Amino acid sequence: MTSTVSTTIEGTASEVWDTLADGWLYGLWVVGASRIRDVDGSWPAPGSKIHHSVGSWPLVIDDTTSVVTCEADRRLVLQARAWPSGEAQVDITIEEQADGTLVSMSEDATHGPALLVPSVVRRAVLDRRNTESLKRLTHLVEHRTRPGS
Repeated sequence: MTSTVSTTIEGTASEVWDTLADGWLYGLWVVGASRIRDVDGSWPAPGSKIHHSVGSWPLVIDDTTSVVTCEADRRLVLQARAWPSGEAQVDITIEEQADGTLVSMSEDATHGPALLVPSVVRRAVLDRRNTESLKRLTHLVEHRTRPGS
């Protein structure tokens, strides 16, 4: 059972995309990412990676998130790793509307022990985590310094 949450951000699809396309910002909006260690220069091209850490010091695990699909200004599909708990696929869609940009985030475990958690429990946890992640993304997009402002 996949978790899907959505929010409308006051900004263009391009402004949302610019934030997603800056891998160094992931530690600011992705709940659970405690730091970004490196970002491949080709990010967000398919196959490129963000090298991140998960957890709180001193219990920090180094892992990666890689791009599965990239459609600029429209969609970003990621394979997020956080072993030993496992891996998840995250599908972020962007749809510009009259009152802003609708951003939806769908996620579910794909590999590892997280698949042993009952789907209804997994979905409840992911819904809360991703709702907070979208709130953080909203703040970044809506309050980033824009040229000429």
